[in-house]
Amino acid sequence: MTKPKLNAEGWELTPKAPHTAKPSVMISIPKGSFLMGTSDDNIKILQLKESDWAYEWTDNDLFIAEQPQHQVTLPAFEIAQYPVTNADYYTFIWDLGYRIPRNWPGYTYPDGTDDHPVVGVSKIDVEAYIQWYNSKTEMNYRLPTEAEWERAARGEDARIYPWGNAFDPWRCNTAESQKKGTTPVGSYSPSGDSPCGAADMVGNTWEWTQSLFMPYPYRPNTNREEIKPNGRYVVRGGAWYYTRKLARCTAREGVLPNHLSPSIGFRLARTAS
Repeated sequence: MTKPKLNAEGWELTPKAPHTAKPSVMISIPKGSFLMGTSDDNIKILQLKESDWAYEWTDNDLFIAEQPQHQVTLPAFEIAQYPVTNADYYTFIWDLGYRIPRNWPGYTYPDGTDDHPVVGVSKIDVEAYIQWYNSKTEMNYRLPTEAEWERAARGEDARIYPWGNAFDPWRCNTAESQKKGTTPVGSYSPSGDSPCGAADMVGNTWEWTQSLFMPYPYRPNTNREEIKPNGRYVVRGGAWYYTRKLARCTAREGVLPNHLSPSIGFRLARTAS
């Protein structure tokens, strides 16, 4: 019997059998308005409950990127219940011979992580995946806009976390959880789910959006979603090696579209038909 080929880390390089690309489980969000961004009242709650860092953020104007809080009206849309997983992404790689994510030890993902969110993918990689996925499913998926992502994460009551206004390390995978890596999608469901039922909206991985990182207020249809090779795009949700400070529905960072990180993944969205 021929021994399997191993890479330097000892992972077997024998390809895994890919699964068939199937339409994602999507959650419908009706047309309507919600409060986007962090209010002064939100900050006061954080100062009361998270005083070890919230006062420092206030003193250093670190909440400014999330302010002012403002009302945004969105048309109906759909968002994926879970982020795209290693197994999902591997099918794309297998089919096209596309480059592997940065953190994979060989041609495929580490054993036992098939249902973990894929990370180490740039926005450029994500757009290539979506184009391929649409061709396979005959759907019209895309990345969520920044506003759609926040609406799905917090609902309509301007909550700080998907489950309410108090952080709970048992509801998401952040540095406080000490997992030291990603966890299978849905591991914290249903207690960590958002009001619409979306899982892993905070913690586990940052998620790409299709919106450019620009000051608030957010106004739909103002070129925030245009393609700019040198533009910074919004990622949302915090991740496994970031603390609760960034595991909030309103926390936002701007990242170049070619950036690769072991903490950034993505989920799909779609305009409602």
